[in-house]
Amino acid sequence: MKTLVLIGLVGLAAQLVDGSLGMAYGVTTTTLLLAIGTNPAAASATVHLAEIGTTLISGVSHWKFGNVDWQVVRRIALPGAIGAFLGATVLSSLSTEAAAPIMAIILLALGVYILLRFTFQGLPRHNLGKPLRKRFLTPLGFVAGFVDATGGGGWGPVGTPAILASGRIEPRKVIGSIDTSEFVIAIAASLGFLVSLGAQGINIGWVLAILVGGVIAAPIAAWLVRHIPPRLLGASVGGLIVLTNTRSLLRSDLVDVADGVATAIYAVIVVAWVAAFVHSLRQYFKDREHESADYAAKVTAEAKVSDVDDDKAPASA
Repeated sequence: MKTLVLIGLVGLAAQLVDGSLGMAYGVTTTTLLLAIGTNPAAASATVHLAEIGTTLISGVSHWKFGNVDWQVVRRIALPGAIGAFLGATVLSSLSTEAAAPIMAIILLALGVYILLRFTFQGLPRHNLGKPLRKRFLTPLGFVAGFVDATGGGGWGPVGTPAILASGRIEPRKVIGSIDTSEFVIAIAASLGFLVSLGAQGINIGWVLAILVGGVIAAPIAAWLVRHIPPRLLGASVGGLIVLTNTRSLLRSDLVDVADGVATAIYAVIVVAWVAAFVHSLRQYFKDREHESADYAAKVTAEAKVSDVDDDKAPASA
């Protein structure tokens, strides 16, 4: 019973972070299940089964609070589902260890860029409201879905920073759209695992415990992301991306450092992250009118209206 309560609390905490920052649900819960002794395939299958419920509630919650860009969801969900299904069935038995540090380096660079950009420049507005193209979202969705299924988590860590770095969507809608589309990814990955594994190794009690914790946290997280200023949200997401991918890189075979050195690196990152957040908070208080979530939504809406007007305008002679 204590184990179920612990797993439920982890599911709650993971969904609170994921729903607020657009990542870390799968990674957090999968890590716990692996620590308990679950084999990797069964751990990933358990998490994805629970995610069917948590992502559904999270998606509905984000939709209710206006955090979803449905065009992004439509364009990224299908290729993501294909990648997740393939990852869970045909390719999940292959080793992805060689690619893991390379992906960590790419995501680390994106994280540093996002952290610096939002900390020192705030929300970039010149691209807000411009559509994200299929040629960008299709391969991104496929790769993120594949990584998510094979690694037990990755839809948010891959998808969120890539879309956030484009500067075309306000941060709350990036997070809401990624969380909402993850419902399709969870279904596809779960079907893939059920086809390849059946119910072998999947503990239904653990699935339900993770599900209950995630369902409780999902509406709270969606409400939070709707009200957190974009500058603070971007700085928070950037710091999390830097920390998680530094951890992945230091744990890979590509880098060999002593535990004490790794701890010192983590400490430096956390201090820098806190300093960046404090700076962002000060800048927000200096200009609340232009740093608020409502202002970002207004700029996005105006940009979309302007694009529509330009498309309807007659061509000049």
